[in-house]
Amino acid sequence: MLLLLSPGQGSQSPGLLRPWLDLPGATDSVRRWSDATGLDLLALGTEAPADAVRATEVAQPLLTAAALLSARALLRDGRPGVVCGHSVGELSALALAGVLTDDEAVALAAGRGRLMAEAAALRPTGMAALLGGGPVEDADVAAAGLQVATVNVAGQVVVGGPVEAIDAWTPPSGARVRKLDVAGAFHTEAMAPAVPGLQALVDALSPRDAQCDVVANADGARLRGGRQLLGRLVAQLTRAVRFDLCLAAVPDATRGVELAPAGVLTGLAKRALPELPVTALKTADDLASLDPAVLDLTAAAQAVSA
Repeated sequence: MLLLLSPGQGSQSPGLLRPWLDLPGATDSVRRWSDATGLDLLALGTEAPADAVRATEVAQPLLTAAALLSARALLRDGRPGVVCGHSVGELSALALAGVLTDDEAVALAAGRGRLMAEAAALRPTGMAALLGGGPVEDADVAAAGLQVATVNVAGQVVVGGPVEAIDAWTPPSGARVRKLDVAGAFHTEAMAPAVPGLQALVDALSPRDAQCDVVANADGARLRGGRQLLGRLVAQLTRAVRFDLCLAAVPDATRGVELAPAGVLTGLAKRALPELPVTALKTADDLASLDPAVLDLTAAAQAVSA
């Protein structure tokens, strides 16, 4: 069974759309998404410098666009066996599962990014990765005025909260703290001001039930209810991304593909699931390099969804 992984914020880099624009219909799609979001995604995805691409309100729709362009080139009109997105990657995953249209996913990503950027601007918050040391307990993090924001794999934890709390914190495990270059403390209570706005955007949509399993960030649950999945997107603004639980939830996957801009999730998957072959789609040339096993799985998904 083919597992598609859709990357989240932090995976972006200048020119991330450029490798995909020669694909049939890709430029037209990006122009349509630009009109819908009020952002020149074509220019931002090909010409903008790193600082511009890093901005939350820009990075999120760009990442969604890149994931969808690469996925549609891989799947054509089919569906994967199971999809899993990391944070904003959940939006493109929902489109690939048929819960949202591609246009809805990019528009929702733009709205989500804008709301999260606005929430981050209300007070100085940030995020930090823990390097080395032993397990980190939620109670110890909470006692320091912080929250666990992401658990990627065992030993890869990110916390978030007020900047002064991060500066003052010495983890009980003896881990070193490396502050991340982000606008705010995503997936913590710092994002609570964004919740009503995202809820309003979600309420305006008419989701369909998924045509394949979607692995949810909060707990690794494999779900298909469209409205339930959108509700979880809203709740996830202030909840930790448990990507470790997501990877543990796909023992039946026989092949993985990370969508553009690929690399980060491939490394995590190889650590957590060393027996699972994973291909990172970094350019359109990588599509031609996929071995027949992946193509067979994709064809099977197409046949089921037809």
